[in-house]
Amino acid sequence: MNRFEYADSRLMSNEVYVRRDTAVRLYDGDVKTNFEGGELILTSHRILWGRPGDIPRGNTCLSLLLRCVVFFEEENPGPFSFGRSKKVVLHLSEPHADKMPGPADNSVHNYVKLSFKEGLDSFFITHLSDTIMRRIWEFTPVGLIVSSNDNQGNSKLLPQIKTRTGIIGIERSLQEKQKETDESISLAFQDLTKLMDMAKDMVAISKTISAKIRARQGDITEDETVRFKAYLMSLGIDDPVTRDAYKSSNEYFEQLAKQLASILEEPIKEVGGMMTLTDVYCRVNRARGLELLSPEDLLHASRRLAPLDLPIVLRSFDSGVMVLQIRSHDDYAVVDRITELLKEKGSMTAEDLAQSEGISVLLARERLLVTEKHGKACRDDSIEALKFYPNLFLDEMSSE
Repeated sequence: MNRFEYADSRLMSNEVYVRRDTAVRLYDGDVKTNFEGGELILTSHRILWGRPGDIPRGNTCLSLLLRCVVFFEEENPGPFSFGRSKKVVLHLSEPHADKMPGPADNSVHNYVKLSFKEGLDSFFITHLSDTIMRRIWEFTPVGLIVSSNDNQGNSKLLPQIKTRTGIIGIERSLQEKQKETDESISLAFQDLTKLMDMAKDMVAISKTISAKIRARQGDITEDETVRFKAYLMSLGIDDPVTRDAYKSSNEYFEQLAKQLASILEEPIKEVGGMMTLTDVYCRVNRARGLELLSPEDLLHASRRLAPLDLPIVLRSFDSGVMVLQIRSHDDYAVVDRITELLKEKGSMTAEDLAQSEGISVLLARERLLVTEKHGKACRDDSIEALKFYPNLFLDEMSSE
């Protein structure tokens, strides 16, 4: 309430009357005040509140400058607030240095509430929004009080000049939003231009790195070569396949499958010839940038790999895990490799194999299960972990 000040209820010069509401109570934050049942006058510059009959006579009333209103909102009543009056919350700025005396010198709240006992007129929000948006006080400061007297000597307001609100206010609001949108788009294109310039530099760097890797020129170590390849892979796909470019889904999935094979063949070889579909999804979408691929499209395209005779194919394990693997992948070679590791280590869990081979735990578990399926490993499933051992029964049978 320390933003309100005492003022004469008569209009000032350049001040325009907007609307009048009755039975309005003032709240200081959420605290009720003794200012209840009064009349509320909205003008182009102020909100006036006075006792019934005081404002038309020009008596002293409470005045709140609209320039102090930061924003306002209609309070949403709670589920147990049946019958409560409608309220409008005015969020206010700090008191100005030139503020006149008012009903309170200090307040812990930075907002006030207007409570409409007889119901909130649906046009009040529209009129208040339009008045604040137009900000007439910035262009036409108020001056002397303007009034006239009736035949009985009582001071009264000049004829009411209503502002044109409603559709005009909505149109102005739309124009301002469109202006902000245009500015945002212009700024976005500036950022896009900078990004394209940076992309050119990245392409030039990638070409230089590729040339060095191929020629093995300079002091490039083996670790640096691996890192360079990872950087090149992260640069993305130049022309990602999108659904909009093709008339039918079949053609789209075929082209997408071919692109998957071209970008994933080498990475899958580097990780042992097999990659889970979840890892494929993350890697492909990282390379595609903004043209993200849905899980369904990835699955449909992966199923087209085998019919198109591409170098990688989709494989589903008995457990339901799906992977993309090199077409030339040989399970027998993997089983022999795991068998040798089990004999060397004595026993292994999926975590042990994943760490040893540099693969995911999920793939390590599937490889151990495949080895068990071929009769080259035995399991020990305990509360500690699922551990695999060499199949000593098979060794005993072969020795006999």
